[in-house]
Amino acid sequence: MTTPPAAPSGGGPSTAEHPWPVRVVSMKVAQWIDRLGEVWVEGQITQLNRRGGGTAFLTLRDPSANVSLQVTCLPAVLDRSEVPLTEGTQVIVRGKFTYWAGRGSLSLRITEIRAVGIGELLARIERLRQLLHAEGLFDPRLKRPLPFLPRTVGLVTARASAAERDVRSIAESRWPAVRIRAEYATVQGPSAVPQLVTALHALDADPEVDVIIMARGGGSVEDLLPFSDEALCRAVHAARTPVVSAIGHEPDNPLCDHAADVRAATPTDAAKRVVPDVGAELARVVELRERAAAALRGWVSRETHALDALRSRPVFAHPTRIVDDRADDVDRLLRDVRRDVRRTVDRESDTVRHLAARLTALGPAATMARGYAVVQKVTPDGENPVIRSIDDIAPGTQLRVRVPDGAATAAVMGVKRLSPETEEN
Repeated sequence: MTTPPAAPSGGGPSTAEHPWPVRVVSMKVAQWIDRLGEVWVEGQITQLNRRGGGTAFLTLRDPSANVSLQVTCLPAVLDRSEVPLTEGTQVIVRGKFTYWAGRGSLSLRITEIRAVGIGELLARIERLRQLLHAEGLFDPRLKRPLPFLPRTVGLVTARASAAERDVRSIAESRWPAVRIRAEYATVQGPSAVPQLVTALHALDADPEVDVIIMARGGGSVEDLLPFSDEALCRAVHAARTPVVSAIGHEPDNPLCDHAADVRAATPTDAAKRVVPDVGAELARVVELRERAAAALRGWVSRETHALDALRSRPVFAHPTRIVDDRADDVDRLLRDVRRDVRRTVDRESDTVRHLAARLTALGPAATMARGYAVVQKVTPDGENPVIRSIDDIAPGTQLRVRVPDGAATAAVMGVKRLSPETEEN
């Protein structure tokens, strides 16, 4: 008979052939958790149960996430708190985790609990504000303008709250045809942030919603704490639809006011900013029409006066007067021009006659008329140059002799050079 293998004691690794028993696993988990030691944890009390025995049970929840933790303590630990502890109180606890091997559960056993004071809350909000501002979530350049006339106004608020009544009454009185789609959420307490974020996402996903109002009435710093939560601020910044923050009253200033596109002092102010006043808009239209008509009448009147002024000018009233006034001047100038032209022509004609007479007196015809002749040498090329010296001719040279009444052809019979004395005689 084969002896079955002994169960491992936990010293070696766990395998399919040698698995760990539940008691070993529970022991190892308890040992590992025990090495964690004491820790400080911050959260919001969502449940508080003082049982008749010697143990009190609490549930701590992370305001920024859907995560909770079971906490146990002695009732005396709760009694030592300087601030009364109720559901929704922000606290810091110190304790040590305990793993109950019998039922496989984990619990935080605390020995000290402190309620977070107003000063510390404000300091944490300020640190978060600086962080988000450094990331650009509050940059004014990223703010989107509100639509002039929204088709549908989204509203995130508590059910049957005064903020909802204010927004609806003001919006419907200003524009009766306005549509309001409300998404209800808890506006304070540990479950406020996830509900607010879910409502905001639902309205942002609706294509008919043109603007979203996040409204809540006034309250203490603790009551308004969800609206300074990092997750809600990032959701407001990431929304594609313009968001109007109307949280509390004028002095209240949660961080979502900085992340929103527009901050309203109150829910009533938010309704006035989002929904235009139909009466005021109609009055403005009437006023603009009257101003446009008055401007048009004024322009027509000015242009009419300008045309009348132009018509009254002499040049337009008597357009031929300037021609009549200048007709005599034109006639006088024409007479002067004609006189000057005649004088110039007569003077130049006399000059031409004198020059012609001089030219005639100096011309060859006049010279030949006094008994002279022009003798030319007949050449084959027909140029017939004038004989100016006996050096130009030789015996036998054909000559052309031109006289005033004709020309004769001759030949040179001989050449005789005259002496200087003969030339003088």
